Formats: sequence, structure tokens, C-alpha cells
Amino acid sequence: MARTPSSDACPCGGCPAGAGYDACCGRYIDHWADTPAPDAEALMRSRYSAFVRGDAAYLQASWHASTRPATLTLEAGVHWLGLQVRAHHRLDDTHAEVEFVARSRVGGGPAQRLHERSRFVRERADGAWRWFYVDGVLL
Repeated sequence: MARTPSSDACPCGGCPAGAGYDACCGRYIDHWADTPAPDAEALMRSRYSAFVRGDAAYLQASWHASTRPATLTLEAGVHWLGLQVRAHHRLDDTHAEVEFVARSRVGGGPAQRLHERSRFVRERADGAWRWFYVDGVLL
């Protein structure tokens, strides 16, 4: 999952003021083995950034094995327009939900909204406690 370092703005829109991609979602995406996302919201934001950047490998790695597709092909021509996290609920030490709206446009078509409540699970993997995306319900 290596890529060229970047100080560009992070696509997730939830970074501390002045923090670029490397200091926000990039630390999880580019350093999966060493830097797990601290909570489900951070993982969800990093997954959005991975969609924006076309990083299917990170999306696969951060998807729970019980629901992960064997392959993942990202749709060509998608332009991601923004992310809004509406709620983050930690249900217990190993389960959480994040409700979000992600906006996109395919080609020159109309803008679309993906409104989802995603489920996440935290478990020990590769020697560290990690959050994983399990699935989501469209709202």
C-alpha cells in the first residue's frame, strides 16, 4: 500500500486544522501494519479517503474477513464530492456504528448521495487491535 507522501488536503474533511493527508488518513492507509485507526470513525474516514484515492488494497485490508469480497474493483470515473459523518456510536469495546453521507458524481452525471449506517468490529489482527468495516445499511 505504499505511495508517494503527500501534504495535500485530506479527502475525509475531518482533519485537525492545517493537517494534510499524511497527518490525517494517510497515517492509517499508508502505514496499515504499524498504525491502526484508533476508532471506527477514523477507520470509516480513512476508507472514504481510500475510495477517493482509488486504494482498493486498503479497502480490502480494512474490510472484515467475514464479509470481505474476494476482489474489489472500484468504479471508474467516480468523482467524490465530500463526506459528512452524522453519528459515531461505540456500542462496546469491540463494536461500533458510524452513520455518514458520502456524495459523488460519475462522469458528468448528477451528484449522488450514499447515506449509510456502517457496522464495525474491533479484533486482534496482525499483532494489534484493529477496527474493521463489517457491512452497512443504506438509509
